Amino acid sequence: MQFVVLGLGSNVSFNGMSSLEILKSACKDLSNAVSKATFSSVYKTRAMYVENQNDFYNMACSLNIEDSVDPFDFLKFINSIEAKYGRDRSKEIRFGPRSLDIDIEIFGDKIIQSPILEIPHPRIKERAFVLIPLLEIFSETADKNLREKYSKYLEELHCKNADKDVEKYCDFWW
Repeated sequence: MQFVVLGLGSNVSFNGMSSLEILKSACKDLSNAVSKATFSSVYKTRAMYVENQNDFYNMACSLNIEDSVDPFDFLKFINSIEAKYGRDRSKEIRFGPRSLDIDIEIFGDKIIQSPILEIPHPRIKERAFVLIPLLEIFSETADKNLREKYSKYLEELHCKNADKDVEKYCDFWW
């Protein structure tokens, strides 16, 4: 089995579903496709990069998936979930509003650098909205060295006060 970590976020409704409803439904889609899924709490986060938009609701998810699953095929799978909830990459502003964003943060011990996929995620170190929920689920799912590595990244952000815009909104609710 491979240990995979995803970051999920939403700040736009779709088809009458709120951002929280979209996240909940997407989590169900993910958990139905794997043998084991662990979800963090939901965090409300001020938008980064493009700041003139609604706050995001963010969370993390760890999955155990079969060793035979290819990261590029898995990317297609999560892109199909994003599309199901209204994401159309051809019409969006980079880092702008979106109904659903799912990023692969970690995929086993793989290191990938391609135009369509980078693993580990290249901006994970600068995103408290990923690190805080990631460390919450790591308490149950990751080895000590992995937790320590990402704890140090969050500590660096805390020293820069870069984690001030991330607050726990609610526990995971299903």
